[in-house]
Amino acid sequence: MRREELTEKILDIKRAKGWTWKHITSEIGGMSPVLVVGALLGQMKLVKPLGKKAAALFELSDVEERMLNEVPYRGTTMPPTDPLLYRFYELVMVNGPAWKALIEEEFGDGIMSAIDFDMDIERQPNAKGDRVRITMSGKFLPYKYYGNVQGIPEVGFAEE
Repeated sequence: MRREELTEKILDIKRAKGWTWKHITSEIGGMSPVLVVGALLGQMKLVKPLGKKAAALFELSDVEERMLNEVPYRGTTMPPTDPLLYRFYELVMVNGPAWKALIEEEFGDGIMSAIDFDMDIERQPNAKGDRVRITMSGKFLPYKYYGNVQGIPEVGFAEE
């Protein structure tokens, strides 16, 4: 079985049982619902205790349980063709240069980690139509200036 086939099996079971992601993530627990759903969709791995819970919930085989614990090949074709995913891509294309400038001015020469990272998604009621609130928090990782000599900073934190 390939990982994509396991994802389809999980989605088939979810549909057949009429489960929501909220139900599934509350049953598995242990980490952010975004990470649990990502793992069940094949983009993240589940640590062994959570893989065991997911396998029990979905009645998966031992081999399928182990697949949930493997580090996946992550990502999708770019740009994404799904309209919702494409809007995120568009957000980065349009706003990315401003985000980059503002982050670098505040923190220095570096990146926001997508590994040491938290995300929360919530519904925000609004009279004109509910809104999606996404909160992202990633560790700032300054670039290392290797080969630096005395008096030259080792990393790219914002200079005073």
